Amino acid sequence: MNLRKHIAVALLYFLLVALMGLLLRFFFVTPIPLNYKFILHAHSHTALLGWIYLGLTTLIYKIFLSEAQKPKLYKHIFVFTNICILGMLVTFPIQGYALYSIIFSTLFLFASYWFMWFAVKYAPEHFKNRFSWKLIKAALWYLVISSIGPWAIGGVMATLGPESIWYKSSIYFYLHFQYNGWFIMALLGILFYVLEEKGIHFKPEKLKSFFLLLNFGVLFTVFLSFLWFVPPIAIYILGLIGAVAQLLAFYEFYLLLKNHFSAIKKSFSPNSFLLLKIAGSLLAVKLSMQLFSAFPYFANLTFQLKDFVIGYLHLVFLGIVITAMLAFLEYFKLIKLQKSFIWIFIFAFISTELLIFYKATALWLGFPFFQDYYILLTILSCFFPIAVGILFFKNLKNLYLSA
Repeated sequence: MNLRKHIAVALLYFLLVALMGLLLRFFFVTPIPLNYKFILHAHSHTALLGWIYLGLTTLIYKIFLSEAQKPKLYKHIFVFTNICILGMLVTFPIQGYALYSIIFSTLFLFASYWFMWFAVKYAPEHFKNRFSWKLIKAALWYLVISSIGPWAIGGVMATLGPESIWYKSSIYFYLHFQYNGWFIMALLGILFYVLEEKGIHFKPEKLKSFFLLLNFGVLFTVFLSFLWFVPPIAIYILGLIGAVAQLLAFYEFYLLLKNHFSAIKKSFSPNSFLLLKIAGSLLAVKLSMQLFSAFPYFANLTFQLKDFVIGYLHLVFLGIVITAMLAFLEYFKLIKLQKSFIWIFIFAFISTELLIFYKATALWLGFPFFQDYYILLTILSCFFPIAVGILFFKNLKNLYLSA
């Protein structure tokens, strides 16, 4: 089974996500006869469940499950998952959250449960004592826990309605366990697998401390997702405890790795290592922002100025999750990264993030807001599909030539 074909499918979703993101920018500069919210739903679902989900599950299969000799079963899971993704990709732009998009979204949850069962059942025994597998297994559990959010939305819609505080809270609960739990934990598992294969070992008590703090942080920072409706002060305290725990966890992570940076650098290509450095640097920014958001003033500010939330989510997904995942995809020879893609992507990311955070800061502090902001943001956003197009078509060409 050629897993590079599976990643080519994921890259196609990545390209469609970039194009939909650009379309969303155009809504603010010219009339478009489409529903903005419907496109936004399609954009976010395809990004998380099409591109990132397929990238991570393909990596997990290649590393931990290819020895299981169950290619047909995995192929069935992959095909069913893509039917669900394509269903969402078609139905969300047409109807938003409605009957058919909900059906495909629900089926996707079952596809993710199927993959989780497959991974836990068929992972070879010799992996099960590894720290990397411990992280992957935790990540898969967070994938399942995150699905409580979508299940809750149905009940909330039927009983309390979309105006209820529990509607948004269910969405934020889902997003939290997706990126703080499933995505980041899976990426850490893949990194520790690489270190294990390079013969780099750590003291068990240090790994245990890191793992406990990491999970404690993931579980308690979920309370930060509920600060937007100004809950009791106890919720702020629990969220702050989670933010501090996560900060301490990644400080321990830094201490674990600090003597091995040269070995890690040698293991990755210059392009991949650059992406990992960017992901690591932005992870520090993310942890700092998360810590500040636990305080009432900043929590209220964040949810009053949506650009802070948009900038934060783009920082996490584009700057941390996707950059690290691309580095691992190249490491395991599932894609080839081009310098042109990397520099155009970095330019698009930095320039658009600066503008998004500039707008939020200008509204917060009363700075001047220039007239052509949305036009400039749209122009700069054009570089995302250009970069991803280069990545997709170059890898498609390489796949065709190697066939």
